Amino acid sequence: MDYTQAFAISAAGMSVERTRVDVAALNLANADTIQTADGVSYRPMRVIARSIATQGSGAFAAEVNQGLTDNRLSAIGLPQADVEPQTVEPRLVYEPGHPFANKKGFVSYPGVDPATEMVTLTRALRAYEANVVAMNTARTLALKALDIGSSS
Repeated sequence: MDYTQAFAISAAGMSVERTRVDVAALNLANADTIQTADGVSYRPMRVIARSIATQGSGAFAAEVNQGLTDNRLSAIGLPQADVEPQTVEPRLVYEPGHPFANKKGFVSYPGVDPATEMVTLTRALRAYEANVVAMNTARTLALKALDIGSSS
């Protein structure tokens, strides 16, 4: 069995989850940012994980059969992370003395929901940990296979 596929799958998952952590931290860091140096207000970002299209017919059973018969890593749809800005309404806070307040006294902050971002951080950390465990398990299995093969 080729263990590099298991390592590549775990590494791809870890990369996506690291991107989720980075984006959630960026959103939390900019939750109280009114506008950037360019005068543009910050738009919260989100991570979209998409799998690479395979050459199969698209039916699930056909994809599984192709993955079982074709030992190449290209037959497996590894995830890729795309970062896209969210389309959420800004959070209006009543601060009449603020220099960026509108005529009614409201300041427009990015529509970042701290609770959602913290849940995203927690889920991404747990998924990253699961990928690390899967990679370590594959490594242990590979080492055991080498031990068994060398003793015979």
